[in-house]
Amino acid sequence: MNIVLIGYRGTGKSTVGKLLAARLGRELVSTDAEIITRAKRTIPEIVTQEGWEYFRNLESDICRELASRDRLVIDTGGGSILRTQNVEALKKNGTVFWLTASVETIAKRIGGNNQRPSLTGTKSFVDEIQEVLRERTPKYQAAADHRIETDDRSINQLIETLLTLV
Repeated sequence: MNIVLIGYRGTGKSTVGKLLAARLGRELVSTDAEIITRAKRTIPEIVTQEGWEYFRNLESDICRELASRDRLVIDTGGGSILRTQNVEALKKNGTVFWLTASVETIAKRIGGNNQRPSLTGTKSFVDEIQEVLRERTPKYQAAADHRIETDDRSINQLIETLLTLV
């Protein structure tokens, strides 16, 4: 059985995934890192050159492949839940944990990160986070087996919470 981490960027998926995998002696796989490796380009380059649809197709291929493996900790990209086939694939052999954080926390955590292109293209940074969360929250809720709030919690507290739910 895999452990699948979903949530908006900046909610702690990568940090939690790294420590959880180490603690459980499991392999950590980041869907975004897999996309970058396969495309041999950064995510902004992929999106600029090929578009979001191409990026999402790569993401779907990876989700499908990871679903056939076992005992992984999977750190998904924030938009992986936009396609129901991704969620269905990952849930076949995985328990899905939705990591959440407030808009303020997310903005603080990812404020300087330029590794992801704008999702709306026209909004301010905080407005974009709010808009995308409004759109995605029902999808995260539908996909999740468990929800874990990451605001004001240490990484060790988050790991302990996850371990009690696994």
